[in-house]
Amino acid sequence: MLIKTLPVGQLETNCYVVTNENTLESVVIDPGDEANTILDYLESNRLRCAAIFLTHGHYDHVGAVAALREETGAPVYMNPRDDASRAVDAHMTYRMQPGDRAYDEGDAVEAAGLVFHVMATPGHTPGGVTLRCEDALFTGDTLFKGSCGRTDLPGGDMEQELSSLRRICELPGDYEVYPGHMDPSTLEREREFNYYCRAAMRR
Repeated sequence: MLIKTLPVGQLETNCYVVTNENTLESVVIDPGDEANTILDYLESNRLRCAAIFLTHGHYDHVGAVAALREETGAPVYMNPRDDASRAVDAHMTYRMQPGDRAYDEGDAVEAAGLVFHVMATPGHTPGGVTLRCEDALFTGDTLFKGSCGRTDLPGGDMEQELSSLRRICELPGDYEVYPGHMDPSTLEREREFNYYCRAAMRR
């Protein structure tokens, strides 16, 4: 499994292209902006986009979804609690379309010959999810290196955020952590040094 990070948009959202090197099929996680950048990477490496996964519905994580779906025909997966048609947060801008697929806690989605396990991790948004694939965690804006997602926007909830962090930290073993912004980390490092994770584990 090859993971390519493409920081896109004014907020430098981490868009991840997760590739099965045996099949050259990929999953694109959080195409937040700059559809051409993402499509150029796929084309230049002869990759086929098999699915588009969204960790949550904020505008900076979904801005290139429509263009990417139209160009590749890949299905879009999202937790419907972040669907803009039902959300109270104006930062939610993606409305689920016919053919989009809902995922939630406990689902296991196979795409590109890889299996992604879905954890519902609300707090930053009601429909936030963390995606686990092999030894990688794609945490969206739930968990950052040394920090966590803000909860002061409509739909945010610090109690839920801390509960979600605790669930992530209670996963057995170590993982590479790929957050929605800034640098990657490891789960063991966050358990030890992240103030919010430590507070969550003390609850």
